[in-house]
Amino acid sequence: MPATGSADMLNSAGELDFPGRNDAGAAPPAALALPGDAAPDERGPAGAPEKAGYPDSVYVMAANIFQGIRIEKSPEKVLIKYGDEPVLSFPESEDESFRRLSYELAFSALKYQDILETILIDSYIFPSTTIPDHLSSLVIVMLYDFQNRKFQTRDLSDNEESISEVQEVENLLNSFKTKLAAALARCRIKHDALSIYHILPETVRKQELRASTLPLYAWINTCKISPEEVYNNLKRRGYNEVKSVLHIDDKVFAVDQHCYDVLIFPSHLKNGLINIDLFKDYKLIFQDKSRSLAVHSVKALLNMDDDILMVNTGSWYTVAHMSTLTNDTTSKIFVCGVQSQAKDPDLKNLFKKMGCKNVEILHEAFINIESKDHRLQKVKVILLLPRCSGLGVSNPVEFILNEHEDTDLLKDLSQGGTSEDKLHVLAQQQYEQLIHAMKFTKAQAVVYCTCSVYPEENEAVVKKALECQDLGNKVQPYRLSPPVLPLCSPKEIHLSTDKFFRMEPSEITNCCFLSILTRERDPSETVSVKDVLARAAAKGLLDGVELGKSSKREKKKKKSKTSLAKSSGTESTSIQMKIAEFLNRETKASANQAETLTKSPPPQKKTVQVGVSPQIRKLNKPTPNSSVPGFTKNSGSSRPYERQTNFTRPRPEDRMIPLKPIEIVLPPVTMPFSSSEGLRSHIPTSQFYCRWVGPRTLVTSSLPTPSLSRKGEKPKENSPSSLPRRPRPLL
Repeated sequence: MPATGSADMLNSAGELDFPGRNDAGAAPPAALALPGDAAPDERGPAGAPEKAGYPDSVYVMAANIFQGIRIEKSPEKVLIKYGDEPVLSFPESEDESFRRLSYELAFSALKYQDILETILIDSYIFPSTTIPDHLSSLVIVMLYDFQNRKFQTRDLSDNEESISEVQEVENLLNSFKTKLAAALARCRIKHDALSIYHILPETVRKQELRASTLPLYAWINTCKISPEEVYNNLKRRGYNEVKSVLHIDDKVFAVDQHCYDVLIFPSHLKNGLINIDLFKDYKLIFQDKSRSLAVHSVKALLNMDDDILMVNTGSWYTVAHMSTLTNDTTSKIFVCGVQSQAKDPDLKNLFKKMGCKNVEILHEAFINIESKDHRLQKVKVILLLPRCSGLGVSNPVEFILNEHEDTDLLKDLSQGGTSEDKLHVLAQQQYEQLIHAMKFTKAQAVVYCTCSVYPEENEAVVKKALECQDLGNKVQPYRLSPPVLPLCSPKEIHLSTDKFFRMEPSEITNCCFLSILTRERDPSETVSVKDVLARAAAKGLLDGVELGKSSKREKKKKKSKTSLAKSSGTESTSIQMKIAEFLNRETKASANQAETLTKSPPPQKKTVQVGVSPQIRKLNKPTPNSSVPGFTKNSGSSRPYERQTNFTRPRPEDRMIPLKPIEIVLPPVTMPFSSSEGLRSHIPTSQFYCRWVGPRTLVTSSLPTPSLSRKGEKPKENSPSSLPRRPRPLL
């Protein structure tokens, strides 16, 4: 090919292959830019200069990662041999930015593996050169970066330590620069694509497009700063509070509707935000919203002193967020699955910097922890964040790094989906963990959360676990409960009609699936108000509040409940005495006006109702009618005959008072005086000493009230005229 043609082809290919061009020729989504420039959510303002390559150590680490996650092909389709050895025995760096750059470069090369292999074959680099097989991974990752830099020379730092293998591969690629550009152009033409980005599967392209615009979520560390202080700090720096950050290029922030301690920022602001003190001092922490939704769901289910067990937490920031939400309680957070004790000092140092004081690390795997472990007897809520496919997240690298997931997932995510076999394995692991969580007899709730869009990892796992839970224990079974988070839109309400909380992948959030499993508390564990106050006082939460009086009231209430039958009888006797005194006064007041009669009560009566006329006595005979009311204020209706007997019990002979032969009209004992105005008008108010009210359920007006007779006239027991001439009220 002529030189001029090669140059023209180079320029053309350099522009067309660059993923930064879309159909309209506009600027690319940030996720499609050179990984060395910035992470998908770290890109600075438009027009910022691009970095020219990576340090040698990043290439080596990315090549080692690619070697472990590359897509293996059948022997007849193998174009390039990779060998089984790593590029170099290079220790994995603990520096977060270094690891992120390496994983992003490896994942980008993985997405374009087929295209990059085709370019290497078409440009005759393979098999014309004698490159060792174990360096093939290094060639792939460096070629991706080379074409993404438009085949421009990498700028080397004077302070950077060079690696001979990297220098060897770089020199090889530079010598084939023209042929590589031509091969890339032919590949684009073959697929009728403006760039190699458009050759990717549609699901991957949509994923990258979402990653370029997805807002940033950061939760407030209330152990170190209050939300109001954060708002004021941001406003002093020129950030304005808005309702929504979508499609806004200014310095703004918004408060999340689901989580009151989560702030939202536009994606283009991350470079500026990570350099301010709020983020450097762990007062604001970037994290995916799905993890904040999970810990807030747990918080809504907690009592003051309930402990929490966190399973597969992934990012330690999730643990820290849970700690900040329970900072004002006595809850303890147990984190299981930290198998390496060598990480304990680093974790403790991190939690100390963030102000977390209630975290305890367990080194056993969750599936190996006994449900009756003595350390977990106060655990009431279990947060289960199982390993999942992660297809609902926009930035797989962030997902892998933050959640400590297996890098094998990158292989599936690079192709835009998960294989059926892999999905089945994940679902089985999730089911086993959920079933094990439900075996903890002291636990009262399980929060199950994933970032997957597959029902096999979400609803299917939960429903199967509920159907297969062990019902042999003496605890109530779990059941599906509605979401405890606010539903902020009609779409969320619709998605939660079956009691699951769902957020579908969109331009503002990643995917989130939440399920709340609860069971009723054991009645034997019901805590009284007295016990709660005593606990709070012992922990210093009721400064200056005296509990002595409340304690005495509780004792009186308890004593009154345990001696109900005894007090009922005493009260009945007291009421009888008051009624007798009242009748005695009535008798003396009318003795000077009535005629003297000496008729005695019927001999067959063994008991005498003091001061009650024969008609009243007749009406007050015990009958099998259950409507006969009792005469004590607090006694129930289950024993009316005993109360009737107590009321008609004879007084001792020395206290018996002979009655005058007059008729005294009393208010019906079955009704409160306040409801018998007609009868009260006939009773002297000066003699109205006692007001007795019977139980409402026993009050009845079915007993007739005797009419008032003339003075001195003997009542006619059997005469119909002696009864009131008015209709009987209906029962």
